[in-house]
Amino acid sequence: MKSARERMDIVNAYAELGSYRAAATLCGTTHKTAKRVVERQRTGAPADRRPGRPRNTDAMRDLIAERVQASAGRISAKRLLPLARGAGYAGSGRNFRRAVAEAKARWKQRRRVYRPWVPLPGEHLVIDWGSEGGLQQFCAVLAWSRYRFVRFGTDQQQATTVRLLAECFEELGGVPAVVLADRMGCLKAGTVANVVVPHPEYVRFAAHYGFRPDFCEAADPESKGVVEALVGYAQRDLIVPALVAGGWADLATANAAARAWCAEVNGRVHSATAAVPAARLALERARLRPLPSLRPALREGVLRKVDRLATVRFGSARYSVPHALVGSQVEVAAIDGQAVIRQGAAEVARHALVGPGEVALRDEHYGGARPRPSRAVRPRSAAEVAFLGLGPPAEAFLRAAAAAGTARLGTELAEIAALADAWGRDALVTALERATRFRRFRAADVRAILVAGTGVPTPVPAGPPLEADLPRVPVRSLEAYALEAVR
Repeated sequence: MKSARERMDIVNAYAELGSYRAAATLCGTTHKTAKRVVERQRTGAPADRRPGRPRNTDAMRDLIAERVQASAGRISAKRLLPLARGAGYAGSGRNFRRAVAEAKARWKQRRRVYRPWVPLPGEHLVIDWGSEGGLQQFCAVLAWSRYRFVRFGTDQQQATTVRLLAECFEELGGVPAVVLADRMGCLKAGTVANVVVPHPEYVRFAAHYGFRPDFCEAADPESKGVVEALVGYAQRDLIVPALVAGGWADLATANAAARAWCAEVNGRVHSATAAVPAARLALERARLRPLPSLRPALREGVLRKVDRLATVRFGSARYSVPHALVGSQVEVAAIDGQAVIRQGAAEVARHALVGPGEVALRDEHYGGARPRPSRAVRPRSAAEVAFLGLGPPAEAFLRAAAAAGTARLGTELAEIAALADAWGRDALVTALERATRFRRFRAADVRAILVAGTGVPTPVPAGPPLEADLPRVPVRSLEAYALEAVR
């Protein structure tokens, strides 16, 4: 069907040329279409060829509207088409996509009535978290002046959020009446009948600074679009160019770049207010509440109790602390890729962050390197007592023989202990040391060593190479050995 503009072009071309074919050629259509458009214009008939013609998607109108309403306009025609097929729709996918698009457009028109938000000076600060390229970005906008605040953190936990919020208040030079956030899990303790219950720590923080915590509706980013726009702006204009250039070396460098970027954007004219945010902040600062004289002590980490293994759990991993702290409480925080453990104001341990299920240990926390596991030797029979009475060489012989799987080891030890009566203790001990060295664990082997006496060789490892100063001899060239003179 031709649009109103195309129909008017056909009518004008026919009026100028006086021929249906000439008008059709000029307008890029057929002479039959040109004749139909001109005749309908003369008679005043409606432009539609078949007014009121039913569509094959009309039977699915209620199904489409219901699904679009239930999904808040997010369901796709691709996923909705199988349901329509099951309900009896036999049309094409193209017609169905058009019907879904029209239903979404109607739903958006009836969804809500939009009204401009007129912020008051000193009233609202809107905050949100964003993430881009592994970086966690905290964003805040003072609604009236549009002053923007962006910083980076290692996580989106409560301690990090309130610390950066306190830093934002310091930069603003005052405290707004309301801090509006989405339903951050770190700032809420729960939800009852769609009413958010703030976390007690966040309530204490708000009471200390004198602002009222407020939360948006669930799944409604439009209610805080002013900070949503800042999150996307900071990602496009600050983070992405830095990542393309190789990123920042550490968190301190990233925050220094964020401060410079905020100073730049707050010093330019804002498109919505046609004013410089930094200049408007100077006016709005008179409406902000004063900062408290005493700043609250903000914890950067979480409290953990040291278990009997002298470790604390953090991020599903274990980190060691000095053994003297077993049973006490410490504070664990992730700072610049490291797990920093403090007790009070003193740092007691620092580890590189490890993955979940892994363990980070330091030998000095346990008084030295870990000793190799050993099992105590406890003689039971008289033969064992007599054999182990020969001293450490006998114990070394026993452990080596057991490791080698010597059969009838108890009987062999009894026979070896009896050799002390004939050969003497010292000779037997020397024979045991040699037998252990050459891994000969039978009583007959020890007896053979005793019979051989002290005349047996004792191999030693090769020493360093021998260096000797040899006399120098005269050297003649090869020409001196030639049979004929070289010409």
